[in-house]
Amino acid sequence: MAGSASTEQPWVDGLTIGRLLSETAKHYPGHDAIVFPQASVRMTWRQFDLAVDRVAKGLLKLGFKRGDHFGVWATNWPQWVVLQFATARLGVVLVTINPSYRSDELAFALARSDIRGLALIDHFKSCDYDEILGEVWPALDKARAGELDCPRFPKLKTMIRLRGSSHEAMLDWDKINELGEDVSDAELRAVTNELSPEDPINLQYTSGTTGNPKGALLTHRNLLLNAFYAGHCQRISHEDRICIPVPLYHCFGCVLGTLCAAIRGAAMVFPHESFRADETLKAIEKESCTVIYGVPTMFIAMFEQPTFDARKVATLRTGIMAGSPCPIELMKRVVHEMGASEITIAYGQTEASPLITMTHTDDPIEKRVGTVGRAIPGVEVRIVDCESGVELPEGESGELCARGHNVMLEYYNDPEFTSNVIDPEGWLHTGDIAQRQSDDYYRITGRLKDMIIRGGENISPREIEELLYRHPAVEDVQVVGVPDHRLGEQILACIRVRDGAVITEEDVREFCQQHLARFKTPRYVWFLEQFPTTVTGKVQKFRLREAAIERFHLQDAASVQTA
Repeated sequence: MAGSASTEQPWVDGLTIGRLLSETAKHYPGHDAIVFPQASVRMTWRQFDLAVDRVAKGLLKLGFKRGDHFGVWATNWPQWVVLQFATARLGVVLVTINPSYRSDELAFALARSDIRGLALIDHFKSCDYDEILGEVWPALDKARAGELDCPRFPKLKTMIRLRGSSHEAMLDWDKINELGEDVSDAELRAVTNELSPEDPINLQYTSGTTGNPKGALLTHRNLLLNAFYAGHCQRISHEDRICIPVPLYHCFGCVLGTLCAAIRGAAMVFPHESFRADETLKAIEKESCTVIYGVPTMFIAMFEQPTFDARKVATLRTGIMAGSPCPIELMKRVVHEMGASEITIAYGQTEASPLITMTHTDDPIEKRVGTVGRAIPGVEVRIVDCESGVELPEGESGELCARGHNVMLEYYNDPEFTSNVIDPEGWLHTGDIAQRQSDDYYRITGRLKDMIIRGGENISPREIEELLYRHPAVEDVQVVGVPDHRLGEQILACIRVRDGAVITEEDVREFCQQHLARFKTPRYVWFLEQFPTTVTGKVQKFRLREAAIERFHLQDAASVQTA
């Protein structure tokens, strides 16, 4: 029978993340926990557990307590993972901040999430973090560590430098460890033992359909059960080594990656602070990885590496492809050319912690490459008519809704939008169009919500539109997603120019890059005199997309079949 693997009992149910780590360190003390080749860091589970304790004690000494919010604005770096578990030991809610954020996005996240502490690196690619932070807090250079007082972010009292040059307003990482020496094991245990699995512990920002990102508030239980079943579907054990090139600020990295590994006692291998195809292949080979994670564009990039054929990646067995629609032919290449014969597909969204459905390693190959699997245990899925809400039978397309242990508590401080996506019966309305096939397997066939998914990044067209409306030459703008072979989708900005104004494609891109993360910059810019509309005047974005496919010769990319 398809997917016949017996359902493993979720022993993590009833635990908090901090207590989970203690159990794993006790059972697999000498096994590798984290490997960061770029930072020359390698820790066993016992060493990692002790490192987490030291930092948790340091944060406790600084006054952090259950329910406080702590942001991490950094790439994949050892301290990121330590902080994830250290904050969890205190019941402090981890706020994940995209390392590509520019000033406008950072200011929104800091203010909206009520952050009391912020840990950051000094730079990433073209982003100078101190410069960006200075744009949203002009008096930063006059601030001193321990004396932070910013009217714009009144709750922000502590900043910690994870790596790079020191700053007067920030405590260095070593200082946090020193502070922890004044706190006893008993004090820390007392705090950890008071926590509940139902407590919020992660505030994960995801692009909304109406402009600014929404903060999905997730609990210990949300995350641990999700990570448990991710490992179950892949048959991961303490003997596995998981290659994690996906970013930690996404649920893919910090739930299906770190928490899944912690539950199973498996090793986490982080090839580089951000994705690099060559470094990922090198890490798989050198560290004998058995599991590989990635969004479709990452797998494509690895196949395109000139050294791919020479790399010894035969240790690979399974993994997850997710984050954006997975091309069926690409999945087949991963099975046959990369050797990950038990590769799986997962589907979900941040609001679902993130998994809703997933394939199993023993599913027939056509199910594993052609569907997004079945609902994970403890989660109900139904397909409903988009207008009436009536449940639809097998084979008919409608909105996919989910209910169970994976559904978030709420959008933080946003009851209106929470009620828009979680109905009174507890069903999460995903905004994705899907079909239920035989044996309760699902295929995603479209999107109801106005969202672009570019290389695994969810992008709100409204956010880009609202920015471009601020440009003096822009009369009207509509942003849509268009198909792309490598990234799944690219951004197209359709613009009507004000009478007498002059603006170029490069002007549009430069304006976006000044205010938003680079991945939100339009790949295509199309100047139009008018937009297609309905009889009531509503812009028909689907017609803009159809016309763009013809104009920019994207027919081949549009024809790619996904699961």
